[in-house]
Amino acid sequence: MTYEEIKTNEEINTYIRQADIALSALGFTEHSFAHVTLVAEKAGYILQTLGFSEREVELAKIAGYIHDIGNLVNRIEHSQSGAIMAFRILDHLNFPPEEIGLIISAIGNHDEGTGVPVSPIAAALILADKSDVRRNRVRNQDISSFDIHDRVNYSVTKSELKINEAHTLIKLKLTIDTRYGSVMDYFEIFMQRMILCRKAAEKLGLQFKLMINEQQLI
Repeated sequence: MTYEEIKTNEEINTYIRQADIALSALGFTEHSFAHVTLVAEKAGYILQTLGFSEREVELAKIAGYIHDIGNLVNRIEHSQSGAIMAFRILDHLNFPPEEIGLIISAIGNHDEGTGVPVSPIAAALILADKSDVRRNRVRNQDISSFDIHDRVNYSVTKSELKINEAHTLIKLKLTIDTRYGSVMDYFEIFMQRMILCRKAAEKLGLQFKLMINEQQLI
């Protein structure tokens, strides 16, 4: 089964919608189809650029698309509950055990609290997920009541994740409008994520660099 087929699976899409509704009720930023599709495509881009097999690229995309369904259960430990949900779904779709193992291991390790880049697919998922910072993830339309997560995401006017031609480094390049959030705000909530990104990059044989407003910070 392919990534494109997974995207049309109504059971999976229902869980993605319901998980995002749950996060909306908790005041979190957007985690719906825009987020999971972007994560899937970025994860695929990373492995494809580095020369991994076509099937490994597909598995990274599938992991990216379904990585956040555990938020339907609870935000706490959502990576682990999502991995268990993904196991049941993929098993019923007759995925081979080897592929199920790779996908659920990546999902179960994508959260910065407990995650480890245990495989190239897991590493690609981590980098793709943690680099999704953008203005249109903010649901709150009242700027005066923004919390720090709203401020940081809203301040990002441009985000790029690119691997260099020599395949030696992966760079997250952000443009931040400092009227809404500062570089210090970004590090206050994302430092742990950036450390995990560095570990994920190392798993892929890359160096991780973070650029904010043309200044290298990591």
